[in-house]
Amino acid sequence: MKTTLFTGGGSAGHVTGNLVMIPKCLQEGWSVHYIGSETGIEKQLVEAQKAVQYHSISTGKLRRYFSWKNVTDVLQVLRGIFQAYFLIRKIKPDVVYSLGGFVSVPVVLGARMNKIRTIIHEPDVHMGLANRLCLPFADTVCTTFAETKRKLNTEKAIHVGPLIKGSLKAGQRLRGMTACGFHEQQPVLLIMGGSQGAETINRVVREALPNLLSEFQVIHICGQGKVDYSVHYPGYKQYDFVGEELAHLLAAADVVVSRAGSNAISELLALQKPMLLLPHTNGGARTGQLVNAQNFQAAGYADVLLQEQMTTQMFVTRILALYKNRETYLAKMRKNKDERAVDKVWALLKGAAHEHFDRG
Repeated sequence: MKTTLFTGGGSAGHVTGNLVMIPKCLQEGWSVHYIGSETGIEKQLVEAQKAVQYHSISTGKLRRYFSWKNVTDVLQVLRGIFQAYFLIRKIKPDVVYSLGGFVSVPVVLGARMNKIRTIIHEPDVHMGLANRLCLPFADTVCTTFAETKRKLNTEKAIHVGPLIKGSLKAGQRLRGMTACGFHEQQPVLLIMGGSQGAETINRVVREALPNLLSEFQVIHICGQGKVDYSVHYPGYKQYDFVGEELAHLLAAADVVVSRAGSNAISELLALQKPMLLLPHTNGGARTGQLVNAQNFQAAGYADVLLQEQMTTQMFVTRILALYKNRETYLAKMRKNKDERAVDKVWALLKGAAHEHFDRG
């Protein structure tokens, strides 16, 4: 039996792609392990996969600015490297697959010290700090965006495209409309503020509702604990978090407002949903969101509104323009053919695992 070790965490974007690939390994009868942090979102998401063995290690945040926490966090990272090294010796994986985030750094280093082939995947246009640190120790780097591969300029880089959950394409519009109590006489606007919820976005959405509801029925995913139960309008449905039903809500949506995380916007592209993107714009992964959004805007898949420039009136105006010009966006999206990422990554995993298995 072959064994795969996955890692990645700190945000949902560093886990989602792993959750796409894990079922492929399980279907083939492989043993699957995951190394993540003790308290990160990856633990919650992965432990729901009962067939996966989850292992926690110490990790720390690598900051680009001075902080005394950098000293203690370096010690945490060093501790994590030793933990990962000995875990990998015990697990004996045939291949390691990493989606980035700071928890991945000790795992990739531990894999290199154990001479295990490692594939890292960069989901954003702009490579994150964790993956930049891991790159010298990895055998292969997969990129979601072709531009990332060009920037890296290394033979290790392979452009594979976005890892999309097949279940998303199985969404049913009627189920989404029924769940919200909506009708077919008005288009549907879906607004997603990110997994943590954005107070600014939620405030602007609620201020804009009287204007928006004259044109749309509105689904508003607010973030955990961010639902405002005092707000009631016909044609307005709030959620704090959506699990399996998300596919049906996306199927019901005619246009979408979203943050600009790589996984989210790649899924919207695959589903051909015209989008208004509200990227984070400063620091680390937030800068990555801005670059992602600008890339999609240049390709004609999306419009972009910076949060610091967002007023209630501007928000409404840009959504109305997005809907009015939706066919232009859809025409561009239909030309996108980046839909074989899962097959490409699976081929890389199998090739690396077979090589190690045959050698060992």
